[in-house]
Amino acid sequence: MFNQVFFYAEPGFVYHVRTITGEEKVVSDVGYNTYLFGRYNAWKRSMTVQAVVGKREELTAERDDAFASALLPPLNIMFLDQVDADAEATVRFSIPQDQENFLKLAHEYRSPENLLRTALIPAFKETLQSTASLMGAEEYYSGGRSGFNSEFENQMANGIYIVKREEQLSRSNRKQKSSANAALGEEQQDYGDETKIEFVVMKQVDENGIPKRKVQKFTNFGITVLDARVTDMRPNKKFVERMQLKQKASADRAIAREQRIQEEEQRLLAIAKGEREVAERQAKAKVEQIQHTTEAETEKQLAITGAEKLKEQAEIAKETAQIELEKARIEAETQRTLADAEAYQKKVILQADNALAQKLQAEVEIQKLWAEAFAKRQVPTNVFGGNGSGGAPVGSDAETKAFMQMLTLDAAKRLNYDRDITKAKK
Repeated sequence: MFNQVFFYAEPGFVYHVRTITGEEKVVSDVGYNTYLFGRYNAWKRSMTVQAVVGKREELTAERDDAFASALLPPLNIMFLDQVDADAEATVRFSIPQDQENFLKLAHEYRSPENLLRTALIPAFKETLQSTASLMGAEEYYSGGRSGFNSEFENQMANGIYIVKREEQLSRSNRKQKSSANAALGEEQQDYGDETKIEFVVMKQVDENGIPKRKVQKFTNFGITVLDARVTDMRPNKKFVERMQLKQKASADRAIAREQRIQEEEQRLLAIAKGEREVAERQAKAKVEQIQHTTEAETEKQLAITGAEKLKEQAEIAKETAQIELEKARIEAETQRTLADAEAYQKKVILQADNALAQKLQAEVEIQKLWAEAFAKRQVPTNVFGGNGSGGAPVGSDAETKAFMQMLTLDAAKRLNYDRDITKAKK
């Protein structure tokens, strides 16, 4: 009887109670509540829909010890660039606790299993696929993962974007050349226009520019999304192989780029080394040139100094010679003047006494010489000779005296002076 009148409300559940009298009520408090021989069923306050690997579809809506309210295998989705992948995701929903919305939800779906099977799980799958249609797989794996998760949570909570898929022709600025034609040289023919077709998803907007959405039906019953996240994404093998090839090509390009940079650095290093060596040689040559120039300039200056010194010495010698010459000229002039004066004096003296003193002196000297010569003559003591007038000389004193007189007269004649003393003219 007690169990048919009362039941215990567990925490984390909201109960839909129908009494025997037809009364309905919502019980969210923990503890014993009455249901008066009626019926009640438990709804979890938060329901989790999760797609994980290794699980098959399973509903455990009312089990408190269940891992999630609904477990699904990974969902196969298709990206914008036609690449399929198995996605793992989790969405947690909050059940309304006010009586109006909860009774409306209970009347519509009758049980949590029906709510999960007919509303939450289809919304989960549709939103995940819709989000995949907004971007390509390469974009997702090239840094778009966080944007994908954000769009998934946004569409789960606020509705799915109404989109339109369009084809766009994109053109590259890079010009392709045809196969080389040696006859054309650098003027090669263009081929292809480097264009490609891209599929772009355009969000439809209203007159106010706000994106149009397909409203999630469960929000009409007050159900809200607490959390939504994509936990894993496994693309197909072909895409993985393509991505591996692309990754390898990218790695090869990176390696080639690094090698090119290294080669460029090596080239720049070689150029720098060459420039350094040239600079060193130029500096060395410049030093030697400066040294030679300095030495030549020094020698030039020394030569100029020596020449100037010699010039100055020559000038000094010239001036000295001129002085000596002038001195000699003066001395010669002086000597000439003295000689003239002496000659004049002698002339005057000679004119005054007819050179009597000189003549007497010369006479004395002559007589002295003859006297000495006569005194030193070698004659015998006895001389024999004839006394006739026509006889030969025998060296007598008379003959010697006569001979001496003749020599004296001859000397006087040569001296050109007169022995007679004349009176001076008045």
